[in-house]
Amino acid sequence: MSKPDTERVALSVGPVLYHWPREALLRFYADLADSAADTLTLGETVCARRRELRLPDWLALARELRAAGKEVVLAAQALIETEADLRLLERQAGQGEFAVEAADASALHLLAGRVPLVLGPHVNIYSRAALAEHADLGASRWVAPVELSLDALALVNPPADPVRTPEGAAIVTEAWAFGRLPLAFSARCFTARHHRVPKDDCGYRCIADPDGLLLSSTEGQPFLVLNGTQTQSAAVHNLLADGAALRAAGVTRLRLSPCSQGFMRVLRDFDAVMNAGAAPAGTMAAWAGAGVPGPFGNGYARRAPGMAWSET
Repeated sequence: MSKPDTERVALSVGPVLYHWPREALLRFYADLADSAADTLTLGETVCARRRELRLPDWLALARELRAAGKEVVLAAQALIETEADLRLLERQAGQGEFAVEAADASALHLLAGRVPLVLGPHVNIYSRAALAEHADLGASRWVAPVELSLDALALVNPPADPVRTPEGAAIVTEAWAFGRLPLAFSARCFTARHHRVPKDDCGYRCIADPDGLLLSSTEGQPFLVLNGTQTQSAAVHNLLADGAALRAAGVTRLRLSPCSQGFMRVLRDFDAVMNAGAAPAGTMAAWAGAGVPGPFGNGYARRAPGMAWSET
């Protein structure tokens, strides 16, 4: 039996971080329209050269998903490097239909007061005072930085005394619960460098790596994943077994970051475990067969190295 809506943990699907073909993106979101996802964050956050969908396409898709009952948020690009990047951000700020998730502090003052504002995981908020300052800009929700432990997250936005907006509404806490962790961005494209081609004439090599390009250590252990200008963890952050700790920390929304295979299975299982009382034990055993990448990690949530993993 599903839990009452007042207790439900909302499931938020983050932006696709990889370069997928247009057809794959449209199929993915068509599937999500009939899924348990509550919120979908749409847009390109990693590389401005990826143009399978442009802003009018994202807006048209957002309207379709809103009509299907989903909350939709537009994702701002993480690195604003050119005048074209700035113009895109300005167009997102001026569209007036959907909230925008700020990917960097540089976007905040352009977005604040113009659209409903979500603080993305790359906005460096590590204290209650910092969150309160951002709440004054009109933010209604924050996605906690991925390296914050759950007990530290609870200190930033305590469930018993949450940070509030100037209107008195409590800031909502969203935690990264599934997916490779975005660790860093660079003006350089690591995928292009790997293939020994210029960034501005890359041939879109990253489209061949729908879950990024694995980088192993000299001992052959998975270490990092290259995704264009973004560096990710090789371990897939997975908090399926941390429902009680997430609730105790005041987390009411979970960020699930898309992967190219098996994601709908992951989404269904998170809903079953978090909202229908299913046991997490054994649930993940079938993920590998569905193509979900691994290995898993949950160390950051537990004040351990990020790549550390415990099923309990």
